[in-house]
Amino acid sequence: MREELRPHVRHNFTVNVLDATFYGFALSFASFTTILPLFFSTLTNSTMLIGMVAAVHSIGWFFPQLLTAKRVGRLSRYRPMVLGMTLHERLPYFLLAGVAFLAAGVVSREIALLLAFGVVIWQALGAGLTATAWQSMIAKVIPDNMRGTFYGIQSSAANLTGIGGAVLAGVLVQTLPAPWNFTLPFVLCGIFMMVSFVFLARTREPAIEPPKEMTLSWREFIDRLIAILRENPNYRWFIVARMVTQVATIGSAFYTVYAVRQFNVEAGTLGLMTGVMSLALTLATPLFGWLGDRYSHRLAYAVGMVLIGTSAVIALVAPSAGWFYVVFALVGASNGALWTTPMALTVEFCSESERPYYIGLTSTLIGPVSLFVPLLGGWLADSAGFGSTFALAVVGAAVTAVMLVFVVREPRHVVKTIQPVYANQAMD
Repeated sequence: MREELRPHVRHNFTVNVLDATFYGFALSFASFTTILPLFFSTLTNSTMLIGMVAAVHSIGWFFPQLLTAKRVGRLSRYRPMVLGMTLHERLPYFLLAGVAFLAAGVVSREIALLLAFGVVIWQALGAGLTATAWQSMIAKVIPDNMRGTFYGIQSSAANLTGIGGAVLAGVLVQTLPAPWNFTLPFVLCGIFMMVSFVFLARTREPAIEPPKEMTLSWREFIDRLIAILRENPNYRWFIVARMVTQVATIGSAFYTVYAVRQFNVEAGTLGLMTGVMSLALTLATPLFGWLGDRYSHRLAYAVGMVLIGTSAVIALVAPSAGWFYVVFALVGASNGALWTTPMALTVEFCSESERPYYIGLTSTLIGPVSLFVPLLGGWLADSAGFGSTFALAVVGAAVTAVMLVFVVREPRHVVKTIQPVYANQAMD
């Protein structure tokens, strides 16, 4: 880590954990796993369309990242871009509250469905447009030997507050009359999103001029991306493993709908299950982050795959609704690995100056798979039953774990070129 950044590590660690704390509390009122699928189920009976909610979230996160990598690579400071773009992932929740209000008899279900998808797409794209700059900023201001721990504690803080928020959201959805049962949770989501924004804006980031070779034309930029894939076979296998991961997680988008249809689980119970998932995530993420920093993010990632595969096996054979507490707990624990390890692992494959390229390339290459796989899962659920979707998830988890253990080599043992130190400028 550059010496001019070290005095601000504790401050940046703290304010970014607080950002995540309120972000997680906010998101629990509009969870892509429970609340949003439940809201969309009031607008449509199509399992495929309900599954598309999670797909839109993944696509919006993955696809735009490479589009911003060229610009991010030229920045001396990432924070201004992060703050400008992240408003597009926070403000849409206020509009979603308006859609929920209109859906209660003011407009038709079809119009409400179109409006809801429009808002969700906007929010997802906002997250993706923020992601490369945000990950680059975190990689810059948090030392590499603390990065997994940071992601773990950040996620743990977010989900600790998310536990209470999830239970409260479930109670609101179940007890309030329409349209307030969904309108109020979405409004609360938007409010606490803006509280988290205040802490994010407190990040201290000294300006460091990027190397001159990072100022590329679009043709040179594309040639550099091709060269990365051609010259780094270990990174290529990591990309393949990330793609297969999307298959491994295919079941989690449908656990809520399956529990409701198969076992008549009520909204309040779903809120408790979301709380169990958040608790498991809260406990697992610091552990995975610490293990990754101390030993291997690659092997921590593989353990996460074992957990998500086990959740699909239990969902496949569960005789009663009670087993879904275990299913959601395993999903939460596996998400702890899937949040902390891939982001920390990605930047281990590259030098400091090329981080935005690797971050954007990784996410955008995964994008098409993240679009296709949930559609396949919804189609399988509609045509052959949820069991076929869950079985596919088991296969994906097993294949990914094997690749991470036996094919992908430990990237931190590979010597990477370190760019020379450039003169830093004053902070704002």
